[in-house]
Amino acid sequence: MKNLHRLKIKNIQYKKNIIKDISLIVNSGEIVGLFGPNGSGKTTIFNIISGIIKQDSGKIFLDKFEISSLPIYLRCRMGIAYLSQESSIFLNISVYKNIMSALEIKKKLFKRKTVLNRILKIFKIEKLRDKLGSFLSGGEKRKVEIARLFATFPKFILLDEPFSGIDPISTQEIKQIIKKMQEKKIGMLITDHNIQEVLEICDRIYIVNYGKIIFFGNLKEVLQNKKIKQLYFGKKFIL
Repeated sequence: MKNLHRLKIKNIQYKKNIIKDISLIVNSGEIVGLFGPNGSGKTTIFNIISGIIKQDSGKIFLDKFEISSLPIYLRCRMGIAYLSQESSIFLNISVYKNIMSALEIKKKLFKRKTVLNRILKIFKIEKLRDKLGSFLSGGEKRKVEIARLFATFPKFILLDEPFSGIDPISTQEIKQIIKKMQEKKIGMLITDHNIQEVLEICDRIYIVNYGKIIFFGNLKEVLQNKKIKQLYFGKKFIL
């Protein structure tokens, strides 16, 4: 059985009013949603977990190891990958080389091509293999970015607005990709303004406002809470 892992954020605080005492957990093979209004601190939480910014207090653990003070590259090496809102595709090289750039860090030369071809197949992007990054659509870029993260063999992936600016067909394809990664026991923390699409794939949900977690539970518990449903999803929200 594949080893199971846990990402734990404990009592994180940042600049007093931005993040106040945030704690959350993501386990291997879990899809965990992080919701809240604009400015509630969601992206800041992602940036703290990935190491882009440092919290003022609190701790971050990957399994039994505290990683609170580790730089980005070491967190990545330990298995934390981050898909930010902004596109990170290398525009002047092919999809093949975009993904190979991640494999060069991890795999020996004789294994890279085999692994890369497998990733292209898993993500159904074989036809994009030789296409330059600059010629990809928004949905194609997202798929390639996630495939490139997958090529680092992560334990956890942070997905910040993965459905932003892409068409409905690409949205469904990316949801399928996320479910495939879940089957591989990758844990994912995801936030997106496309609430319905995220709720459909989440195992658990945290809701943050004014820098605090104000509610957490599974989908059924969230939708049964009339106050939370009205405030964050609207009275008429139906899944």
